Amino acid sequence: MGGAVVDEGPAVKAPDGGWGWAVLLGCFAVTGFSYAFPKAVSVFFKELMREFGIGYSDSAWISSILLAMLYGTGPLCSVCVNRFGCRPVMLVGGLLASLGMVAASFCRSIIQLYLTTGVLTGLGLALNFQPSLVMLNRYFDKRRPVANGLAAAGSPVFLCALSPLGQLLQDRYGWRGGFLILGGLLLNCCVCAALMRPLEAAGAGPAPAGPSRRLLDLSVFRDCGFAVYAAAATTMALGLFVPPVFVVNCAKDLGVPDAQAAFLLTVLGLVDIFARPAAGFLTGLPRVRPYSVYLFSFAMFFNGLTDLTGSTASTYGGLVVFCIFFGISYGMVGALQFEVLMAIVGTHKFSSAIGLVLLLEAVAVLIGPPSGGRLLDATHVYQFVFVLAGAEVLAAALVLLLGNVCCIGRRHAGAPAEDRDRVDAREVEQFLRAEPEKGGEIAHTPETSL
Repeated sequence: MGGAVVDEGPAVKAPDGGWGWAVLLGCFAVTGFSYAFPKAVSVFFKELMREFGIGYSDSAWISSILLAMLYGTGPLCSVCVNRFGCRPVMLVGGLLASLGMVAASFCRSIIQLYLTTGVLTGLGLALNFQPSLVMLNRYFDKRRPVANGLAAAGSPVFLCALSPLGQLLQDRYGWRGGFLILGGLLLNCCVCAALMRPLEAAGAGPAPAGPSRRLLDLSVFRDCGFAVYAAAATTMALGLFVPPVFVVNCAKDLGVPDAQAAFLLTVLGLVDIFARPAAGFLTGLPRVRPYSVYLFSFAMFFNGLTDLTGSTASTYGGLVVFCIFFGISYGMVGALQFEVLMAIVGTHKFSSAIGLVLLLEAVAVLIGPPSGGRLLDATHVYQFVFVLAGAEVLAAALVLLLGNVCCIGRRHAGAPAEDRDRVDAREVEQFLRAEPEKGGEIAHTPETSL
């Protein structure tokens, strides 16, 4: 993009602990709000459908717009983070997220809900989510896979809490009161922003101006590995978020009581809580870390297969079993997706790469749940929705696997491992020298390319 940020400070080594644990806690909470909210609001869909006289497809647009804003504003977040730093961007995001839900409680039409809950709250969550990941990867290097896994566990933890809480708030205060209280809870994102303390070199003074850095580096598209990853992630996003959006309503249509149906998301979340850190610890093992892209492919394959087999569930017990296996596979995907992206593109392009990937996924996210809702409105058969979602995720796994064999895995095949390490080390060192001091702008942990 047009502007550039000029190097004004020295490189800072990742502490792999210390205040990084506070940053991890903040990232844990932000990840929880960002990923759990689009699923948790699904417990309000039945009430919204009755009040506004809409169908499944129309109500599913709320979750889709939320996710689309979370992903689609990726490049905007990259520019803001590189220009202003993580903490100010996250503070503004927390205020916007809260304002969106509070305003939604006064809405009189479904379009107004799209603009408030979807656009405004989604933008606020996006301005928190991406900067928190950047800060986490700035504070952790050797422990980065574990840190990413623990931070990703925020999603299921918050889902376990927000889903039954949403049902409780709806029963006692209606959907309007529930939205108002949830808006107040989102102000905690501002507290998380306060934890994102910039890293500074001890006793270091201002350094002479160095090379400039683009606010958004589009050259990442020339990387074959990134192109493969982006194609797989976009295809995956078409179906990945569909089952959690519809599983509660599927149970309700089977005659399951509302509270018991909402508990399905709690089951999914409880399993997910353990799956994400476990996947992070596994990926962090020295012998496993070089093959993280294959593990990510397996996670997607497992998720797609779970959707296909889960489509046959016709009882509440069957849906519980489906949620257990979906939670395992979904947790693996959540823990590995950004670790694999970092490994493919390298730390010096991570901030721009994550923003661009999220933008591409936004298009798929905007299509996925509404298309599932439209299919459901036309057929009234949940089985077709789950089969479609599973097929899309399986296709993504195939794209990443074949792309890795044909492209990513051969990218440095001509050079010995030690030579590749030295090349990557020089790239990282050059990048670190160009990193601004004001903190949190770009993750800078070294990683050998796959």
